[in-house]
Amino acid sequence: MTCSRCRTKPVIHLPNSNISLCKTCFLKYFERKVRKTIRQYKLFKKGQHIGIAVSGGKDSITTLYVLNKITKPQRTTKLTAIAIDEGIKGYRDETLKFAKKVCKELKIPLETTSYKKEFGKTLDQILKKNDIKPCTVCGGFRRYLLNKLAQKLKLDIIATGHNLDDEAQSILMNQFKNNITASARLGPITGIKSDKKFIRRIKPLYFLTEKEIMTYAYLKNLATKYDECPYAKDSYRDEMRTLINNFDRKYPSSKHSIINSFIEILPLLKKNHKKTDINYCKSCGEPTSQEECKTCKLIREIKWK
Repeated sequence: MTCSRCRTKPVIHLPNSNISLCKTCFLKYFERKVRKTIRQYKLFKKGQHIGIAVSGGKDSITTLYVLNKITKPQRTTKLTAIAIDEGIKGYRDETLKFAKKVCKELKIPLETTSYKKEFGKTLDQILKKNDIKPCTVCGGFRRYLLNKLAQKLKLDIIATGHNLDDEAQSILMNQFKNNITASARLGPITGIKSDKKFIRRIKPLYFLTEKEIMTYAYLKNLATKYDECPYAKDSYRDEMRTLINNFDRKYPSSKHSIINSFIEILPLLKKNHKKTDINYCKSCGEPTSQEECKTCKLIREIKWK
């Protein structure tokens, strides 16, 4: 087997395109795909202040690295890395060390906050006192703190490391839960409506698979061994990931088909849910679709002592 473009030794085979690529050709392919997604979906404009949500894992660090490479020649576009320390001992402290190292090398400022600082306890401490699913707490708290930090820093948008695999999982999870409104918020640009207090998210790696990102991160020395959260095991998303991966192995390109068909109906979904009101939480004032945001509800339900 040789590279489909230059006939040298390949480093990866892409079943969806049925091509094999060498290191040089694959890196070009990867970066072109990110550029195309940014251009096609108008993810950001020159001169904007982009926050990049970093955890220290391969997806977020790759997003940071590629966006820095793309925007550096523009000079007018500002990048700031933002991180949330949930307080997962032996995991998040290690990944954040790597994130700090990469940010220093790229000369990108890094702003952090933590569950401990904002809520008084780490995720580890919360879970010791409460019989609650880790992802329920973590997902809500992370989104809440990212948005608050983004407002404080006056960011225009937040770029996340969500990839094709993540999106395929989210689409099917919403289908299984009959949550079409949540699906309408998906896509390369999240959300249905714009709001001054909600900083919208963009996904530059939207059309790239986890395998492709892992290969790029490895070739660019951006990968770490701390990539899977210890609390993610046996979660609903973890089960969905296993289901889709098994299906994709048996029927190649299934993940791409999920995304491609979803992208076709997404404009209609967003249009049909455009009337969904954006309210402001009665407790904290943050944007929410309900009277009270999920974070404030969780804060009331959690045993803190």
